[in-house]
Amino acid sequence: MRTLKLIDMTLREATAIRGRELTFKEKLEIARSLDRLKADTIELAPISGSRADQLANSTIASMTATRISASVEIAKGNVEETWNSVKSAKKPKLNLLTPVSPVQMEYSCHKKAPAMLEEIRKQVKQCRFYSEHVEFSAIDATRAEREFLFEALNTAIDSGADKITVCDTAGIMLPDEFGAFIAEIRANVPGLQDIELYVQVSDEMNMAVACAAAAIRSGAVGVKCTAVENGYPTLEEMIHFVQVKGADLGIMTQMRVTEITRTVKQLEKILLKEEETRFSNISMEGAGTSNICLDSNDGIEEVIKAVRLLGYDLTEEDNAKVYEAFLRVADKKHFVGSRELDAIVASTAMQVPAAYKIKNYVINSGNVITATANLLLEKDGVEKRGVGIGDGPIDAAFQAVEHVIGHHYELDDFQIQTVTEGRDAMGSAVVKLRAGGRVYSGSGISTDIIGASIRAYLSALNKIVYEEA
Repeated sequence: MRTLKLIDMTLREATAIRGRELTFKEKLEIARSLDRLKADTIELAPISGSRADQLANSTIASMTATRISASVEIAKGNVEETWNSVKSAKKPKLNLLTPVSPVQMEYSCHKKAPAMLEEIRKQVKQCRFYSEHVEFSAIDATRAEREFLFEALNTAIDSGADKITVCDTAGIMLPDEFGAFIAEIRANVPGLQDIELYVQVSDEMNMAVACAAAAIRSGAVGVKCTAVENGYPTLEEMIHFVQVKGADLGIMTQMRVTEITRTVKQLEKILLKEEETRFSNISMEGAGTSNICLDSNDGIEEVIKAVRLLGYDLTEEDNAKVYEAFLRVADKKHFVGSRELDAIVASTAMQVPAAYKIKNYVINSGNVITATANLLLEKDGVEKRGVGIGDGPIDAAFQAVEHVIGHHYELDDFQIQTVTEGRDAMGSAVVKLRAGGRVYSGSGISTDIIGASIRAYLSALNKIVYEEA
């Protein structure tokens, strides 16, 4: 008996389900479920280059025992970036998605056959440089010119690919045609004798399982599936096929058959639900930020909406950092409100080199004297002293900082809270300064709440200086 490998493409193809993007949390839930099912491989979608995509890939890679296959579109050629997003996986793999029909080669890659062969050779070798396991996927093989297809597959194998996938992307072949097609490929690509051959079949004519069965009889050892119906054979359908015909064909599957129905139902709740407004606690038109109430079920889109409501305009990389920190806080608290979210942004987003550093400060304050502050700051190795008078010690300290920098910034918000208990409690401060229409947030922590406030102001100030440099 040989093991039929069922490669799951749910995460790779999920963006096509009802036209909606999966949230970060949904991707993790799907990956955990597939990992429990013991699918042979979990395929991930090509990354767009955003920090959020890289974070999702790396998180999935680090938490699953199943082989993780990261897809690389040959037209983009972002092999190194893709590899870095999954290299922490226990069993990582790169999958080079390559058009091989004349129309798609011209449309996607703007290349004709000879140039395409050279590109295949170059990028497969690059994939092999990073990963021990490299898959080459001919994504529209049934529409390719036969001689070119054979040459492309041979080129990929010679360049280091140890797995080949042949795709009937358009779903244009009947089962007997597809079986003969696979047999023809095996006869004309000698390198396949030592290479795992997979198939990916569109269910355009409701014959995907039958076509996959014909391919298996012709020597294919793996089939690409999805957990729910999405135009390809489903895991349930292929497992049922193995249960019925496995003994006759001498095949078996390693997946946990007893858990398939329950797991698929869980995944259907995630993948096939209608688009929901899970951000109902926040009105983006005029509502106060005090209405923000997030929990661990909220995805990165909801969190970033709340961040924008607070006045921040962050980069994709900082958005990903904020969401990663949010998850850590949300796991320990029932909910995350505006104050907590402000602190998260201040401590994680846009961390920059410190242009201004505090050396020392002296504060005089009381109920019968005007509060004064004397600060010594350092910038670029040069010490500068400032003096300020204010309505209280913190106001005086902020005035002293402005005396040093020679500029006044609008104080958009200021928060103080204790971090630990007792007489020697640590205090945390968050300062939000507005400059050029943007909000810059800084945080500080100290046993002295005035010191924490000064550090928070300088943290926000340093971000402004960095942006204006």
